[in-house]
Amino acid sequence: MNSDATAHRGAGHEQHLVADARTATTVPLRRSLLRTALTGAAALGAGLSAARPATAATRAAPAPTHGTRPRPGTPDEALRELASGNRRWRAYRELHPHETPDLRQELTTAQHPFAVVLGCIDSRVPPELVFDQGLGDLITVRSAGEVLDEAVLGSIAYGVLELGIPLVVVLGHQSCGAVRAAVEADESGGHLPDHIQYLADEIRPAIDHTKEGDARIAATVDANIRRVRSRLAAEPDLAARIKTRQLAVVGARYDLTSQAVRTVT
Repeated sequence: MNSDATAHRGAGHEQHLVADARTATTVPLRRSLLRTALTGAAALGAGLSAARPATAATRAAPAPTHGTRPRPGTPDEALRELASGNRRWRAYRELHPHETPDLRQELTTAQHPFAVVLGCIDSRVPPELVFDQGLGDLITVRSAGEVLDEAVLGSIAYGVLELGIPLVVVLGHQSCGAVRAAVEADESGGHLPDHIQYLADEIRPAIDHTKEGDARIAATVDANIRRVRSRLAAEPDLAARIKTRQLAVVGARYDLTSQAVRTVT
């Protein structure tokens, strides 16, 4: 959602999207506040975390090819691909990959995406562009402020459980209008239109009351990313994949000013 907020200087630790997810730390899984019929999605918690290689018992089959190269088949490989794409994007050297007629025909029979990106609906943050990916590369799920509901959780679960995707990215962004609306409604005590109020109610627990003004909005963007990531981390079916190092869920923020994706830990 759009907002006229000033440049985001979010609280907490952050860094550019890194190529090796193993440098991050894990956080304990917490019980989900929102349970889905598909039992949802699990995560590896802090920031850009990813798995160690799977054991012989759990090692996945070789990743399918997509066009001329193999698909990323592990959390580390998927993360490196997204990091490379974002570097191209912010350097104005996009490849716009995987759009050829042959590939379009190939995709009529199967898909093998390598990452799920849960992002905001904001028109300035399309995941396929900011990560410079193409057809068949990403499952994108978008809701204002990355708010979770049953449809969002089920969509993420489908990507991981049915398509075997090894990486989920919770992608917030600078100057998020949904977060601003939630903060302003909380401060004023006003009531937003019904469906928008739902969004504000879901974001409200992440509001950082230690900050003021735009700093509160910026800090809440990051806190909301962490909260959504933690809620996904508590979903049991995918938590099992985290335990076997087949899946990672990371939190990240896109900065409109720099066009860089940074981790949120």
